[in-house]
Amino acid sequence: MDVLIKERINQVLKGDHNAFGEIVEIYKDKVFQICFRMLGNRQEAEDLAQEAFVRAFVNIRSFNIQMKFSTWLYRIATNLCIDRLRKKKPDYYLDAEVAGTEGLNMYSHVASDMAKPEEEVESLELQETIQVEIMKLPEKYRSVIVLKYIEELSLKEISEILDLPVGTVKTRIHRGREALRKQLRHL
Repeated sequence: MDVLIKERINQVLKGDHNAFGEIVEIYKDKVFQICFRMLGNRQEAEDLAQEAFVRAFVNIRSFNIQMKFSTWLYRIATNLCIDRLRKKKPDYYLDAEVAGTEGLNMYSHVASDMAKPEEEVESLELQETIQVEIMKLPEKYRSVIVLKYIEELSLKEISEILDLPVGTVKTRIHRGREALRKQLRHL
């Protein structure tokens, strides 16, 4: 095979451009495969495989006939792919329509910050259950739990509202949480 390739290269060097067509036929599939595996895009792989052959043809005089032609050609193709990957900008846009769908765009593939509907329902049910259990607490615990965890007030603010020392507020919050925990154990 190498003898045939070197013979064709010598013919190209003497001006027989058709001889390069035979070289292309021999290596076109392998060069395409290299490009496709590097780029993952059929169209780009075809373009760069073709570009690799053009570069090889243009630079055939710089090829060292003592070397293996396929190695030289594959290096050209690989370098072209590397250059493309370095320069490549994302080839997708969030508002571009997704192939094979009607009206869906890339935004539909972006993860949502919002909870799924079933998660929202579960959360609402849990909140309702907790609210019912809070209502079962004695008033002195219920008030501090509501002010602390629902209204998100500081201990100092709760102390001022209920006219209780901060230590008492802390104790009631702790005891209220424990009572609530016992009531919610079945969940």
